[in-house]
Amino acid sequence: MKKTIIIFLLLTGIIVSNAQTNLPQVSSGKIERIENFKSQYVNDRNIDVWLPEGYSEESKYNVLYMHDGQMLFDANTTWNKQEWGVDECMSELISEGKIKPCIVVGIFNDANDRHSDFFPQKPFESLPENFRDSLMGVERYEGHPLFSKAVQSDNYLKFLVEEVKPYIDAHYSVNIEKENTFVAGSSMGGLISMYAICEYPDVFAGAACLSTHWPGIFQMENNPVPNAFQNYMQENLPEASSHLIYFDYGTETLDALYELPQKGMDEVMKAKGYTKENWITLKFEGEEHSENSWKKRLTTPLEFIMGTKNK
Repeated sequence: MKKTIIIFLLLTGIIVSNAQTNLPQVSSGKIERIENFKSQYVNDRNIDVWLPEGYSEESKYNVLYMHDGQMLFDANTTWNKQEWGVDECMSELISEGKIKPCIVVGIFNDANDRHSDFFPQKPFESLPENFRDSLMGVERYEGHPLFSKAVQSDNYLKFLVEEVKPYIDAHYSVNIEKENTFVAGSSMGGLISMYAICEYPDVFAGAACLSTHWPGIFQMENNPVPNAFQNYMQENLPEASSHLIYFDYGTETLDALYELPQKGMDEVMKAKGYTKENWITLKFEGEEHSENSWKKRLTTPLEFIMGTKNK
């Protein structure tokens, strides 16, 4: 019987392992990896689940879903030798009682499909057709298109909400309600986190959007994308009284593009009734677009959207 179960799990791609040599090394807690999680909506991918020190089936834990899961825990396993330091940050916040005990679900990106997975689909589809067509020709670098395929972020969110979350709810001792479920990411991950809380306001109570990539591409001149996001948010932001949203940006490298469009988003937030009680936007002078920068300030957004003082 046990052998049959293992074969089934291997065939479905849903198997957790603690033994892989390439698992991130964490300073506290532990990582369990779900190998090649099968999806009907997006390409299969790994998911790393961080469990805090002392995790027990006798307790219930909140859940933070994070994008770009391969970048979160261990610089020795990342392409640029940088990391978010999520295990250290979460352990500090939990031990100090600033957030309730929480697990982190780090969903790997598909490097080729990242822009197609993360670019909010409804704002994209609102863009003029000729501009949408032109975006399909933009290259990340020579020979590598920015969009590997049509924008499919609606499917990515279905993958998250209809496949990943039910698996986590069934296999880990977690609180499943909206009030205990959060989403976070940076850059394009910031965009898809904003999109997630707008599209699924009954699933996520808070979203942390660091260095949100409002241009969508790599220039601001004659770029209608930020206006498309602004219009979308005007129509779709969730109820301010029951949600928490965090934005930030630095001033160097790619983050230097973000201040102007962020001001437009901030005006929408105010118009929709958001105040300092349920939304903040922070500027980090001298900080760049990198995991090293996000690591420095990660406690701030996570404490804001998940903090015990907000509950």
